[in-house]
This record gives sequence, structure tokens and C-alpha cells, in this order.
Amino acid sequence: MAGSNVFQMSFAKVYGLLVDKAEKKGRTRTEVDAVTCWLTGYTPPELDSLLESAVTYGDFFLQAPHPNPDRASIRGVVCGVRVEDVADPLMREARYLDKLVDELAKGKPLEKVLRTMKGGGR
Repeated sequence: MAGSNVFQMSFAKVYGLLVDKAEKKGRTRTEVDAVTCWLTGYTPPELDSLLESAVTYGDFFLQAPHPNPDRASIRGVVCGVRVEDVADPLMREARYLDKLVDELAKGKPLEKVLRTMKGGGR
């Protein structure tokens, strides 16, 4: 599958790129951590531990303790692909996270990103 190589990359490396994207637009790692924890069910200490480990990006999603059931309400386009149309479940999880970070980077308040997702989508 095209793009599956990203799942073999270090979680810390890919996550660093997501944080960089947000920080370039004036957002913080704390905000990226918040949407990541909301999406996956990891706690902040668990997330910090994973960033220090050798876990792959794919395993990060496969081992998520409590994927948020409201994540299926995430809609929209990221990298030219409609998130809700991604057939591969693992790639869809990665696109969900990318979409949330994109929304932060575009200036949406963190509270709105999370409230919108909890309220059933946009």
C-alpha cells in the first residue's frame, strides 16, 4: 500500500513533524498532545513515554488504549484526501490525527476542535 512506509517510521519522528507544523503557526506541543490524547486515549505521561521509546507510528495507533469513538465524526480534506473516505483503517487513524493538527494550525481554538468533534463533527 502506498504510504505504508510512514507506519514503519519512529513515532517520535513523525510526531515531531506534526508538532513542528503546529508550532510554525503559533500553536504549542501541549495543544498537539491534547488532540492526540483525545483521539487515542493515551494519557500525557504515556505519550511522553512513547516519545522516548522506539515504537513505530503504526504501532502507536494499533496499541492506542481507548480510541475515541467520536473520531469517526472527523471530516474534511488533509493532503488532498478526504479523511472519511480512507479505506485502510490504520491510514485513517493517521489522517484523523493529521486533520486535527491541521485544524489547530489553521487557527481553530483547541476547545472548538475538541468540542466540534464531541458534538458530532463539522
